[in-house]
Amino acid sequence: MKLYSDQELAEILDKQIFHQISQVADQLGVECYVVGGYVRDIFLERPSSDIDVVVVGSGIQVADGLAKLLGRKAHLSVFRNFGTAQVKWGNEEVEFVGARKESYSHDSRKPIVEDGTLEDDQNRRDFTINAMAICLNQDRFGELVDPFDGIYDLEDGIIRTPLDPDITFSDDPLRMLRCIRFATQLHFMIEDETFEALERNAHRIRIISGERIKDELNKILMTQTPSRGFVDLQRCGLLNLIMPELAALDIVEVRDGRAHKNNFYHTLEVLDNVCRWSDNLWLRWAALLHDVGKTKCKRWAPPAGWTFHNHNLVGARMVPQLFRRLSLPLDAKMKYVQKMVDLHMRPIIIADDEVTDSAVRRLMNDAGDDIDDLMMLCEADITSKNEVRKKQFLENYRMVREKLVLLKEKDYKRLLQPCIDGNEIMEMFHLPPCREVGQLKQCLKDAVLDNKVENEREPLMELLMNKARQMGLVDKK
Repeated sequence: MKLYSDQELAEILDKQIFHQISQVADQLGVECYVVGGYVRDIFLERPSSDIDVVVVGSGIQVADGLAKLLGRKAHLSVFRNFGTAQVKWGNEEVEFVGARKESYSHDSRKPIVEDGTLEDDQNRRDFTINAMAICLNQDRFGELVDPFDGIYDLEDGIIRTPLDPDITFSDDPLRMLRCIRFATQLHFMIEDETFEALERNAHRIRIISGERIKDELNKILMTQTPSRGFVDLQRCGLLNLIMPELAALDIVEVRDGRAHKNNFYHTLEVLDNVCRWSDNLWLRWAALLHDVGKTKCKRWAPPAGWTFHNHNLVGARMVPQLFRRLSLPLDAKMKYVQKMVDLHMRPIIIADDEVTDSAVRRLMNDAGDDIDDLMMLCEADITSKNEVRKKQFLENYRMVREKLVLLKEKDYKRLLQPCIDGNEIMEMFHLPPCREVGQLKQCLKDAVLDNKVENEREPLMELLMNKARQMGLVDKK
């Protein structure tokens, strides 16, 4: 965070694009300001490529004048229904809008818009740190307009709304998620009155589409420590409305003096661990959802105590429904997350026992090209406070990884996939696609994975014929 004088801001904005905008605005006799995230990021010393400009007048008219001034290399896009325009010029992208004031109906986040002053426009902004403006007109070039002291909130690391937070959040409930997202991204604290308004207005999130919620969740997940955001979502009651499956993990039950761990906070610890090693959004989703099935699988089973048997399978079955509700992609990305959730216990089971070649082969076969991501998730899942047990797991994982490397060096796909496939089996025994073909394929696959026979045609054919005789298929030939 760095404070700048108006003169220093003028020097920072000493770029051709801003002087060109200034020239057009002065020719048209309108006030013109750069606003929002671009201004905030100047003080935070963060790079920002998206420039938002507010015009007290017609933003479209200024955008049109700028495009003409910049010449053929500038591209103008006009969105008259929204009163906005965009100018792309080289690496610069500038959004123009006329200053406006807004009013909302209770059942929609789409505002009724009227022309307004700069003050009206700043009043409608979501947070004080996003409500600052810098004048681009020549006689006031570089002058900061900050009616809500956003600069001091930036300095103090505070997220606060310009006006009454109840009105701000009720008018546009998406701002509640943006509030938590900005706090997470910037490592800021949400001001007490603003957070209390989140709690009071959480129910309003129901009018927001899954698509918009998904966008904000993805941005939270892509921060350095997304756990901060999910803790705030849980504290204010939003998480229970948008991801009740995850919120339900935030419980510790005690019976006969024996308690299970809080699986919500364990999940967030795993998520942060993954984020230290990978920026793969979908692996982060897998970390967030890896234990989501535990609530449905929790059982009290003396003398073992609390158990969560098959929570990986149950969790994997929950993934498509959750993705559909949040408008997340139902394609290979969803399948990837589902596979990670399904398989995340497998390496742990292997590492808890003797690390056999057969078990590692099967794991590699099931995980395929995602085996390294799976191992990363599983190592992130080691959050035990028992240092001896933790050290044992990590040592066994090291052995698993060594065996994985050896398999890769030997061309594991050739080693793991039987050289006799289903088409040949159907042709050999004159069978259509059916259960018997699947049984024969599985017999060959098990033999290869367990290293009972070489993955060569002659020994596999002998095994296949023996199995076919047992099933009565040879006599039917």
